Amino acid sequence: MITFWQQENGKLVKRENDTIDENKKLWVDARSVTREDIRILEEEYGVQKDHILDILDQDELSRIEKDDYVLIIMRLPIFEPANDISYFTIPLGIIFLETTIITICWTDCEVLKDISANRLRNLRLNDFPAFIIQIMNRADSTFLRYLKEINRRSATIQTEMQVSIRNTELLHLLNLQKSLVFFTTSLKSNQLLLEKISKTRLIFLDEDDKDWLEDVEIDNRQAIEMADTYSDILSGITEAFSSIISNNMNIVMKRLTVISLVMAVPTLITSFFGMNVPLPFGKAGWLGGFVITIICFISALGAWILIDGKNTNYNQKKHIRKRHRRSSASSIEYVE
Repeated sequence: MITFWQQENGKLVKRENDTIDENKKLWVDARSVTREDIRILEEEYGVQKDHILDILDQDELSRIEKDDYVLIIMRLPIFEPANDISYFTIPLGIIFLETTIITICWTDCEVLKDISANRLRNLRLNDFPAFIIQIMNRADSTFLRYLKEINRRSATIQTEMQVSIRNTELLHLLNLQKSLVFFTTSLKSNQLLLEKISKTRLIFLDEDDKDWLEDVEIDNRQAIEMADTYSDILSGITEAFSSIISNNMNIVMKRLTVISLVMAVPTLITSFFGMNVPLPFGKAGWLGGFVITIICFISALGAWILIDGKNTNYNQKKHIRKRHRRSSASSIEYVE
């Protein structure tokens, strides 16, 4: 859908095609582009179809080039709660002619909504370079806000996983990690675009625009560092919980192995004496039962002595460690 905007008294006003003031600069806002919109952009504004297809390519990286007009492609952040990967990025194409600036995006996004809703201060549609810098500045602010939201979400998931680790939480962490990868790649691509704008003369920038562009570069570098930091933290969290899962699995397997070994002993004895083998004390009467009782008592006594000995050694070592801590603390107080 194509929407026309012009500025009056410092605010953007929506215009119909037949009410456009030709003496004022025009913003042609093309979002959720259809085939009819592509035809209009080609025939009425002279936008090349190859450029439109590049802009509509979801994997297109940021760049700037000049042909019959100046074309800028940058990456914008998107938040879609219904998607598995809620945070991702999309390309935005900016084309400016003498009196018209055109933005093309294959979907809607918060940055364009904020601009069209007049949420930006000191918006200057009459100054196209300043207008482009304002879009980039708003994109960096949105990137920073989304990065903080991703960090809060990962902290919440980490708290939930400390109670119980399920596949759902692990998948959420994986999707957040993918979002951070998308953000990092797009921010680095935008950084190259900003450097190229400042170093080349494809766009005329006055002194105020240059200073403002430097501030945008600083914000963009800050967003890159935040994305890298959060990505490293999230990778560490994922690896830590993977180690915990492996450790829990090892404990379970150890218990199952012990149970299997314990169950194997009576099975072996039963299998052996199930053959044509005479049983011990089979004809001894009460004497056989007495001997078996004595053997069980001796076995239980031996097991109790072993367990008690281990507990005694553990308590002695624990008592020695406590005494060592107390002596260390008293020596520190004496030195003070």
